[in-house]
Amino acid sequence: MSRTPRFGVLRFPGSNCDQDAYHVIKDILNCDVNYLWHAEPDLKGSDVIVVPGGFSYGDYLRCGAVARFAPVMEEVRKHADRGGIVVGICNGFQILCEAHMLPGALVRNSNCKFICRHVKVRVENSNTPFTAQYSKGFVAKLPIAHGEGCYVADEEILAELESSQRVIFRYTSSSNNDDDGNPNGSLNNIAGICNEGRNVLGMMPHPERACNPLLGSADGLPLFNSLVLAKQAAGR
Repeated sequence: MSRTPRFGVLRFPGSNCDQDAYHVIKDILNCDVNYLWHAEPDLKGSDVIVVPGGFSYGDYLRCGAVARFAPVMEEVRKHADRGGIVVGICNGFQILCEAHMLPGALVRNSNCKFICRHVKVRVENSNTPFTAQYSKGFVAKLPIAHGEGCYVADEEILAELESSQRVIFRYTSSSNNDDDGNPNGSLNNIAGICNEGRNVLGMMPHPERACNPLLGSADGLPLFNSLVLAKQAAGR
């Protein structure tokens, strides 16, 4: 009999979305979840690792540049290498790029301002552990809150991401004009990507802040439900 997955939510000095993710996993999904402290190389038997948003280590040097060296991150890398699922949200996406677990980088928003609002995000690939509960082309309303969310990569990496369908989320607008919906200047309007093994996801929008209609949207909940079902299917 398959069991619900056990989640681990990383905590760095400066994390501020860890409690949001913990709440969704524990109180909405009714799954086991542990906080994982940055200085302890122990994932506590977690099946799914969430690298949350915030300002790890005060965003010194670059966003995520210090966090990549945290003792827990070596265990996160090993977990991913074994096929374990890892989700990096906002600062978590920045950390995964700095740790070279995902290609490219996140740089200063094109308008050089911190942006905090809801955006439209289109699901580009529903054949992943993160998006199986979405339909391809679904446009989700998700919040963003970042100053360095502009995704950049060289032309070769961008071409590879597109050809291998590893762009998972893309900014768009109500009129389905992707350029108009791009809040930060990300190349190819990229809002989220995965690795080659499709078990590591990085995204700038916050699905954990969109799991209850009272917050303005519940469009982030299918992502978490997808993770539960993916792990249950793998355990059969």
